[in-house]
Amino acid sequence: MTDPYADRPALHEQTVDGFGTVRVLPLDAKGDAEVVHGWVSQERAAFWGMNGLTRDDVADIYAHLDTLDTHHAYLVVKDGEPAALLQTYEPEADRVSECYDVQPGDIGVHLLLAPASPGTTRTGFTAGLLLALTSYVLLTLDRQRVVVDPDVRNEKAIERFLRQGFVAGPKVVLPEVKLPDVHLPEKHAQLAFLPRAVAFPA
Repeated sequence: MTDPYADRPALHEQTVDGFGTVRVLPLDAKGDAEVVHGWVSQERAAFWGMNGLTRDDVADIYAHLDTLDTHHAYLVVKDGEPAALLQTYEPEADRVSECYDVQPGDIGVHLLLAPASPGTTRTGFTAGLLLALTSYVLLTLDRQRVVVDPDVRNEKAIERFLRQGFVAGPKVVLPEVKLPDVHLPEKHAQLAFLPRAVAFPA
């Protein structure tokens, strides 16, 4: 089967033993809108906050994100198949900075996994992806610590991060953001942190 993403340059590529090859591609806001909209419009992605949006709405949001220096979006591909949507951000430029003491070298991450095909199981899928993605964020981007802020009700996401070595921080309330281009409702979140020294001990 031909890899439709083979011609797109990757910011990070890593073969994980027993899992496959993971590539991190800059998100193409319009070109990837069909795939991303298919994910974010599902009920399982309710915590992502884009249920009810059209494909064009999603494309517009990520086109705006692409104009920012502090927030970035990526399509994660495993063996030529879309596997996840990754977003990174500078915590000091985000509302999360109002809820914890940002340290030099921190980087924020949001991760939305692609849905599994009906009737299939994906044992080790999250672990394999997160191994490659933490390598990208902590080593390639040379950061010291990852911070995540899943909704407190999103127990599956919280459990996934803790299984991967993240340490739970405080439960916080991220304040509402109302700007001309952005509206984010108040969010009750569980902070969790992964230091580079824990993920990749010397």
